[in-house]
Amino acid sequence: MVGTGPGGLKHITPAALEAIRQSDTVVGYRTYLDLIPELLVGKEVLSSEMMKEVERCRECLELAAGGRKVALVSGGDPGIYAMAGLVFELARERGDRLRIEVIPGIAALNACAARLGAPLMHDFAAISLSDLLTPWPLIEKRLAAAAQADFVIVLYNPKSRKRTEHIVKARELILGHRGPDTPVGIVTGATRENESVVLTTLGTMLTAEITMQSCVIVGNSMTFTWEHCMVTPRGYGGKYDLLRLQPDMLRK
Repeated sequence: MVGTGPGGLKHITPAALEAIRQSDTVVGYRTYLDLIPELLVGKEVLSSEMMKEVERCRECLELAAGGRKVALVSGGDPGIYAMAGLVFELARERGDRLRIEVIPGIAALNACAARLGAPLMHDFAAISLSDLLTPWPLIEKRLAAAAQADFVIVLYNPKSRKRTEHIVKARELILGHRGPDTPVGIVTGATRENESVVLTTLGTMLTAEITMQSCVIVGNSMTFTWEHCMVTPRGYGGKYDLLRLQPDMLRK
């Protein structure tokens, strides 16, 4: 299972590149495979659309059981809202004794946070707003807990063409614990050609374009904006006098 990161070849790790190059067959969601055409030359390529995750994973296990070296490609990291867990579930169900390796990748939250500055410098929670696999009441419960605990909140799958109300409900719920001036960053298509970065607030965030390719990062009570960046302090300012620590003191 190979994480190809947020976009093209620049953000794929050397280990992921090597795993794909050594594979006989590459399997994945078509959108992710279209981002790495250079790596697919000479490979058997099996691609499919959304909602075919179980079929893709079963096919990979069948091919591997038959002696093929298979790379199952996931955008971002394969262990974060991707295919790694499903592969292990299916392998256990089948009683497979295959060698399964997870090759980590740069996750969407890493790429989006980097575009915004440093919003994830302190404790944060990642929550998907998709209720295809998780009941919405449970998602609401997790949102409420994260908002009340003052976590920075990363919202995955915030809005699709059919599912437009969940981001509205999530914002209303978070507003019950945070002020409307709380910084919010919305990054769509991080590192890709269609990338967009919007710095806004909890009160006005719904005026920005939000899609399934977006990550929405909601700051905590300490998050601030500066020079078009979103920053969540780690706590150094409360422990040290940052203005007093001059470079010549650090050399002593």
